[in-house]
Amino acid sequence: MSESETPRFRYTAALANEIEPRWQAWWAEHGTFHAPNPAGDLADPAHPRAGAPKLHVQDMFPYPSGAGLHVGHPLGYIGTDSYTRYKRMAGYNVLHPMGFDAFGLPAEQYAVQTGTHPAITTAANVERYKGQLRRLGLAYDDRRSFATTDPEYYRWTQWIFLQVFNSWYDEKIRKARPIAALIAEFEAGTRPTPGASWPELSPVERRKLIDDHRLAYISEAPVNWCPGLGTVLANEEVTPDGRSERGNFPVFQRSLRQWMMRITAYGDRLIEDLDTLDWPEPVKLMQRNWIGRSRGAHVDFPVESDKITVFTTRPDTLFGATYMVLAPEHELVNKIAPAEWPDGTNRKWTGDFGTPGEAIAAYRAAAAAKTDEERTESKEKTGVFVGAYATNPVNQQRIPVFIADYVLAGYGTGAIMAVPGQDERDWEFAENFELPIIRTVKAPEDFVGAFTGEGPAINSDWLDGKGVVEAKAAMIEWLEQHGHGRGATTYRLRDWLFSRQRYWGEPFPIVYDETGLPIALPDSMLPVVLPDVDDFSPRTFDPEDADSEPETPLSRKKDWVEVELDLGDGPKQYTRETNTMPQWAGSCWYELRYLDPRNDKALVDPDNEAYWMGPSRDGDSGGVDLYVGGVEHAVLHLLYARFWHKVLYDLGHVSSFEPFRKLFNQGYIQAYAFQDDRGFYVPAEEVEERDGQYFYEGVPVTRSYGKMGKSLKNVVTPDEMCEQYGADTFRVYEMAMGPLDVSRPWETRAVIGSQRFLQRVWRLVVDEESGAIRVSDAALDAKTRKHLHRTIAGVREDLDELRFNTAIAKLIELTNTLTPLPVVSREAVEPLVLMVSPFAPHLAEELWSKLGHSGTLAYADFPVADPAQLKAESITYPVQVNGKVRGRVSVSPEADEAFVRSAALASVEEALAGRTPKKVIVVPGRLVSVVV
Repeated sequence: MSESETPRFRYTAALANEIEPRWQAWWAEHGTFHAPNPAGDLADPAHPRAGAPKLHVQDMFPYPSGAGLHVGHPLGYIGTDSYTRYKRMAGYNVLHPMGFDAFGLPAEQYAVQTGTHPAITTAANVERYKGQLRRLGLAYDDRRSFATTDPEYYRWTQWIFLQVFNSWYDEKIRKARPIAALIAEFEAGTRPTPGASWPELSPVERRKLIDDHRLAYISEAPVNWCPGLGTVLANEEVTPDGRSERGNFPVFQRSLRQWMMRITAYGDRLIEDLDTLDWPEPVKLMQRNWIGRSRGAHVDFPVESDKITVFTTRPDTLFGATYMVLAPEHELVNKIAPAEWPDGTNRKWTGDFGTPGEAIAAYRAAAAAKTDEERTESKEKTGVFVGAYATNPVNQQRIPVFIADYVLAGYGTGAIMAVPGQDERDWEFAENFELPIIRTVKAPEDFVGAFTGEGPAINSDWLDGKGVVEAKAAMIEWLEQHGHGRGATTYRLRDWLFSRQRYWGEPFPIVYDETGLPIALPDSMLPVVLPDVDDFSPRTFDPEDADSEPETPLSRKKDWVEVELDLGDGPKQYTRETNTMPQWAGSCWYELRYLDPRNDKALVDPDNEAYWMGPSRDGDSGGVDLYVGGVEHAVLHLLYARFWHKVLYDLGHVSSFEPFRKLFNQGYIQAYAFQDDRGFYVPAEEVEERDGQYFYEGVPVTRSYGKMGKSLKNVVTPDEMCEQYGADTFRVYEMAMGPLDVSRPWETRAVIGSQRFLQRVWRLVVDEESGAIRVSDAALDAKTRKHLHRTIAGVREDLDELRFNTAIAKLIELTNTLTPLPVVSREAVEPLVLMVSPFAPHLAEELWSKLGHSGTLAYADFPVADPAQLKAESITYPVQVNGKVRGRVSVSPEADEAFVRSAALASVEEALAGRTPKKVIVVPGRLVSVVV
C-alpha cells in the first residue's frame, strides 16, 4: 500500500510523534512519576503509593558528552523504565531517578580549546540529554535530578570528604571513628605515641601524628605524571604502551605530594561483605582480585645499619631466598648504595656502569618511562645491583640487593625476597644475572624450572619434611619468637589517589596555615565554590620533561588561593588547596542524594534513608534494590562507592552498610562499521550490500563488528529512531532484541517488526479506516481466556526476572491470537494494553483513554492471572517400558496415582505382550516408567 493509501487512523510514526509528546507533557504536568518520601518536603500522604512497599531502582548515571546519546546508551535505561513501570502498577512505591556525572576532562579540554567555560558546555549537554531521555518516555522523578557540578550537590561531596578526613580506622573494632576519639586516647595515654609521650610533643608534632592516622591524608605517592597534559593521570587514563589516552603523550612514574584515601583499611570488609550482595559472580571475583588479599608474613632482612622489610605469602620458602629486589623508587636505595662497586661484583649486575650511583640513576630514568602494566608484564627481566648485601635471617647468608622495574613502590612494601626455586619470575631473573637457585619444596623427578606446586619442604633445616601449611605456620612462629618478622595480611589494593591537577572538579574544603599542614574548613563554609578563572588549562611542558612540576589552573587564581579566614582563633591568612577531586568523587554517593535532594540541613534525612535503602532484615546489607549499568564499572566506581558508604555507615550517617544491594550488568548494542582500502571509515548508512559484498559509492569496503561510535561513522541516534518510528517502537525493539544482559547487533531494518506489532495492538482497539473503537463487552471463549491468563502469568514472571524479550514474545503471541477473532473483547484487550504499557507507554496511555478510562494507567493494577485458568485440562504422560517410550496417555490433572498407573499399563498392553511388570513408577505430572 502506498503512503497515500495508508488508512487515516493507522498507527504510524506521524501518529506516534503526535501522541508521545502529548503524554509526556501530561506526565510532567501531573507529576505522574513523583515518588513520595516518608519525611520532608517530598512527603505526600495523599499519593496513591504512600505507605506502599518501596522499590529503589537506579541506573549508573551518564556523563553528558557533547555528542549526546546513541541507540546503545538507552538500553539499560529503557530496561529499568519497563521494570519500574510494571512494579509501580504492581503496587510498589517506585523511586527511579536520573542525574548527571558532569565533572570530567572532556568539558575542560573543550574549554581549553574554545574558551567556553565548562559550566556553560556542561549545562547545555545536560539539557540535551534531558531532552533525549524525555523523548523516550522515561518515567523519572524529575524533582530528584541534579548534576554533580551543582554547588548545592558538591557541597555534600565536600562534606563527605571532611567526614573521611576527620576519621581514622580503629583496627580493634574494625570501623572508622571520629578523629576526636583518637586524640582523646593519646591524651589519656591509653594509646601509645611513637617516640615522645603526647604531652612532650609540640603542637605541630601532634598534628602530624594525627594526620598520619586520617582516612584522607597527604602523601608522597608514585603517580602517572604526564608533562604534555600537565596533569597526573589515573591508571585507567594511561594506555598499555605508557602514553596518555588523550593526546598520546608520554607518561612517567614519579613521586608527587598527593591526597590519598585509606581504602586499604577496609580491604577485609570490602571482600567479606561481597557475600551479602546479589551481584553477578564475575563482578564479585573482579573485586576480590582487585583487592587481592594475601596472608603470610612480614620479614625483616638486615642491610647495612637498616633493614628491608618484605611481605611474603610463602614464609616457608625463606631458606631459598638468594637475592632481594627493591622498587627503583624505594627510599632505602640511596641510603644503602655504596660509592663504589664491592670487590668481585659480577659485571652482569652493574649494567656496565662505573658506580652504583650511575647504574641506579640510569635504571630509574628508564623505569620512570614505563607504566605499572609495562613494568609488571614485561617478559624481559632487567635490573641492576645496588652494591649492597642483605642478611637472610634464617641462615645468616649474605644475599645481593637489586632494583628491578617489576617491583612497584606502591604495592606491598616495595621490596621482595626472591626465591627462584619456587617462582618463575625470580627463576628467569636469577638465570639472567647468574644468581644461585635453591629449591625449598620437593618437585617431581626430572622437573625443570621453578616449581610452584605444593610438596614437602627440602633444603630448609628444621622445616624439612613439613607440608606447606605446617611449614608456613612454623616459620611465622619462629620469626615472631626471634624478632625477625610477624604474621600479616596484605592487599594488592592500594590507597586511592584522590588529587587531580585540573580545573573542572570539586575544590577541596582544605586550607593550609604557616606550618604547611592541612586544616579542614567548617561545615558552615561549604560549599567551597569553584571560582572562575581566565585559563582553564594546567600548565603543560615538553612531553619528555619527566622532572617538571605540576602547576594547576587554580594555583594561578591568587585572590582565591590566598584567603583570610576566622577558623575559631581570629582572622588569619591561609592558603587553599589548589588540586581538585577526581571525577569518581561525585559518583561515590549520588544514590543517597536521590533520596532527599532538597535537604540543605543534612546529607539525607534518616527516615528517608532508612525507608529507601535501609536493611530489610538481619544480615541484609541494605542499599539500592536494583542498580543497572555496564560491567566496565565493575571495579573502580563500585569499589570507591562501597568504601565511602562504609565510612558513612561507621560514623552513623546511614543505616545500610552497602550502597547497592543488587547489581545487574546490561549488555551492549553493537554495530557494523565499514572501511575503505585506506583504512578510513565510511558512513555505515550509505553502504550497500550486493551478493554478500559491501560497497560505498560503488567501491568495495570491508565490514567489521564492534562498538558504535562517532569516529566509526556508524552511530544511530535515538532521535532518528523516534522520528522514523516513534519512541514506543524504538523501546519495544531494544527490549525485544535479546536478553538484557547480552550484547546484540543493531539492525535498523529490523525495527519495522516492532512497529508492526504495535500496529496490530492498535488495530485491536481502533478501526484504521474510521477511527471508531472496535471493542465490545462480549465474553471471551474458553480457549482464548486460558491463553490470556497464561500470558498474564508468563509476562509477570518474565518482568520480575528482567526477561523483557520473552515477555514481548508472549504479548506478540497473544496479539496474534486476538487479531483474527470476529469480536474484540474488552476482557482481553484491556489486560493486553496494561501489559504492553511498560514497553510502549505512550501508545498504551492513548488506547487506555480510548477505552474509556480517565487519567493515567501508570497506577492501574497490573493484570493478575486467575489460577483456575492456569490449570491444564489434561496431562499427557509418556509411558516407558524398560527405558524406552512405548506409549502416551492423557489423564485429568486431578487423577490419582492408581488411575494413572492403570491407564498407563493399558496404553502399553501390546508392548508388554502378556508379561507382568516387576515395577511401575509414576512420576507425578511427568512420566510413567514400567520395568518388566
